[in-house]
Amino acid sequence: MSEWDLVVKPHLTPYFAYAAAIVIATAHIAVGFLLKVGTSGVIFRTADQVAIALLGVVIACIVLLFARPRLRVGADGVAVRNLLTYRLIPWSEVEGISFHRGARWARLDLPDDEYVPVMAIQAIDKGRAVDAMDRVRALVHRYRPDVSSTPAP
Repeated sequence: MSEWDLVVKPHLTPYFAYAAAIVIATAHIAVGFLLKVGTSGVIFRTADQVAIALLGVVIACIVLLFARPRLRVGADGVAVRNLLTYRLIPWSEVEGISFHRGARWARLDLPDDEYVPVMAIQAIDKGRAVDAMDRVRALVHRYRPDVSSTPAP
């Protein structure tokens, strides 16, 4: 694998994801632990306690996927990692990067009006997102000078 000229990660979303995952896992583990305390008329077994705790851990792991997005730009192309997918797009397929008005994150424009969402550059990051877009556009222009990199409307 080659060296990357630029690596972009979301700034605020991972903090929210980590905090939410901790709260979810802690709450489920606490509820699982306290399930047998007192009587409610329902008979809970140890398996029920473990299941509730494990459910919380699974949900927390799913929430942590929101901390996963990355965008890497280098000589080989653009590597986009979102929640569940990873895709290395060669420069021959890249037509630009855009951030449409009202969108939550940027998108990598491909031929035939196709695109790949770039969750690493998010609107919630404001100034950092603008800086990331400028740096990515500069690299698109460097590797694909034939592509116009005008900002999206």
